[in-house]
This record gives sequence, C-alpha cells and structure tokens, in this order.
Amino acid sequence: MSDALRILFLSTTVGPLGSGQGGGVELTLKNLAAELRHRGHTVTIAAPAGSVLDGFDVAQISGTWQDTAQRQERSDPIVMPKGAVLAEMWEYARQQQPQVDVLVNMAYDWLPFYLTPFFEKPIAHFVSMGSLTDAMDVVIGEVAARFPGTIAMHTKAQADTFPFADQCRILSNGLDLSEYTFQPQPDSVLGWVGRIAPEKALEDAIAASQQVGLPLRIWGAKTDEAYWQSMGDRFPDAPFEYVGFLSTAELQRELGKCQGLLMTPRWVEAFGNVAIEALACGVPVISYRRGGPAEIVQDGVTGYLVEPDSVDGLVKAIARLPHINRQTCRQQVEALYSREAMGDRMEQWLWNVYQNHRCCT
Repeated sequence: MSDALRILFLSTTVGPLGSGQGGGVELTLKNLAAELRHRGHTVTIAAPAGSVLDGFDVAQISGTWQDTAQRQERSDPIVMPKGAVLAEMWEYARQQQPQVDVLVNMAYDWLPFYLTPFFEKPIAHFVSMGSLTDAMDVVIGEVAARFPGTIAMHTKAQADTFPFADQCRILSNGLDLSEYTFQPQPDSVLGWVGRIAPEKALEDAIAASQQVGLPLRIWGAKTDEAYWQSMGDRFPDAPFEYVGFLSTAELQRELGKCQGLLMTPRWVEAFGNVAIEALACGVPVISYRRGGPAEIVQDGVTGYLVEPDSVDGLVKAIARLPHINRQTCRQQVEALYSREAMGDRMEQWLWNVYQNHRCCT
C-alpha cells in the first residue's frame, strides 16, 4: 500500500470558492488541501465555476448553485434547480473514481449522501453545519449507520444536534498560522466577521457597540442585501462600518487591530473559523454560549462566553476585555488549532475511511 492517498475534494455548491458564499467551508478546504498536499498526498478539487484557490488548479463545474440550507424549514423537501451544479459535480466525481482513493464531500447537500452506496470508492463526508432539516438528518444518519466512520464534524456541539452524534468523528479545525500576525496593541474598535445574514444576528453586535460607544467594523460577504439594509434603518446613529469581504492577508491585518471580536449567532455554529482567526491575531473573542464557539473560547482566559441572545451580556463582556492577555489568545491557537494539528486529525480519518473500505470490499 502506498504511503500517500489520491484525494478528491468536492466543494460546497452554494457558490464559487473565493466568493465568500460558502462561509467557513472555503477556508477549511483551502487549509486542508494545502496541508495534505504538503504531506505528499495527491489533492484535486472540484468546485463551482468561477472558483479560485491559490496554488491549486480547480476543476470548474458549471451549473446553477444550490440555495443555502440556512434558509430552509425543517420539513422542506429536497430541491435541485434545473442544471444544478450539484448534479454536475457528482457526475464529475463518478468519472474521476479510477484516479482517486478517497473522495471528500465538503457540501451540506442531500445528493452526495444518497449516492454514497453507488460509488466504488469511499466517500468521507465532512459535515459543515448542524441539524437543519429532517431530510438531511435522515440521509446523513443512513450513511453513518451503513458506512461507519465516514461522517466527520467540527465540534461535539455540532454533532449533538443530530440523533447519531456518537457515530461522528470530531475533527475541529486549523489555520496556517504563518498567515496571521500577532498584534499586541489594539485600536479602540470592535470587530464582527461573517456571512451577513439573519442567522448571524449582526444586529446584536451593532446594538452592543452602540451602547458602549465603540466603533464596530464589519467584514464578510453580503448574502442577504435586504437584511444588511435593515441594519441602517434600525441603527441610524450606531457607529458601525462595513469594510468588505477581504482576503485572509487583508482581514487578519485589520482584524488584529480590534479590542475584541463579537460572535452573535442565532443558530448552532458548527465551528467558527473567525474565532480562531481572531485569536491567532491576539484578539479576544466574545461569543454567545452556543455551538462551536463555546468549545473554542476559554471563558475569562481567551475571551468571554455570554448568555445566548443577550446584548446586555455582550456589553458587560466588552467592559472586561482589558483583563484578557492577548498573548494567551495566540498561544491557544498555536497549541490546538494549527494547520499541522488539523492535518494530523484529517489524515488519520481519511486513512481510516480508506482502509475500512478496502477491508469491506
């Protein structure tokens, strides 16, 4: 058996890599692909047309994007648009099977789970969100039962939203820390990073910044323009500013100037890449005690965890930011969330999936 794997990553189908439409999946895929290739594995990537990933030639798959799962109700049926990029991507995957050892599904889509039994090569599913719809719960659960060990998630909090949590591999996440500069002295500003959409509850961060009188800088993709416009209507006098959707190099430089990062999700975040990005720059994180961020932030050490949906809690935590040692924030990421540490976990999982498949076929 070779000491290297041939790996095909199948990206999210809600938008091209580099657009920000895919949220944290884009950064996760970038770091995983780079680390696994660094370790000698052959890595190929398929993603929607228009995708850009530095250092990789991405197979560009044309078609209509999938709608984001966050917009669905629990009982909604599975929907695929005409000319779906999802269908085209998995046809491409089928054709590529002879050239790969293992496929890695990074998309929160029904089709790849349904197709798993029909593929000759193993599919490792890295699930990027918690439980959102009944249809997805059922199909992921069926794969977890029929193909043990092939379902991975970022955090226990994410896995616990599913009825089959004990069958999931927990991989956490990691960053290329060489891309993040520690900044010991912040400016008098707060930061918020994420997809600008209702489930992220940007309004809570704006309300808190207004109460404490500190400017709030906002970075991320505007995936819901009407929601963004409503921020101006609701908070005409608040000191907030949309800075844009930035590259990692630009974002870390600006984010590092913040006294703290506010994380205000209304839903269970699977992980929260922006939390470890902030910590890597030395920026403490204030987050609702909900989902992945609650497993990342060390309360009172690298930030603060507050009661979910409590603007008053955010305000009180902001006042305590000077008590956090920014060097400790950086050290936590170095110890737990480096790209190398993530690579160790991912590599072992993929070998397990590959070897289990060989044993059973």
